[in-house]
Amino acid sequence: MSSLDYTTLESNKRFKLNFDGGDLSSDAGLLLIKEFISKLHFDKLISSIFHTNDFSSRRTHKDDANLLQVIYQIF
Repeated sequence: MSSLDYTTLESNKRFKLNFDGGDLSSDAGLLLIKEFISKLHFDKLISSIFHTNDFSSRRTHKDDANLLQVIYQIF
């Protein structure tokens, strides 16, 4: 079994992930999930096909961003 000690994100090389057991945030795994979703282009697929019937003029977030947020909350 292999383990992941250190990596960087392909989407943003400035992010460096270190899993050596130090000051580890509980949200660090979400960066890898976001990278995985981006690598599969799942985020682009959602933005092209997922729409709701909410036409409120005061909405700040788009439908695809809301759905991705729910997916991230599951993990």
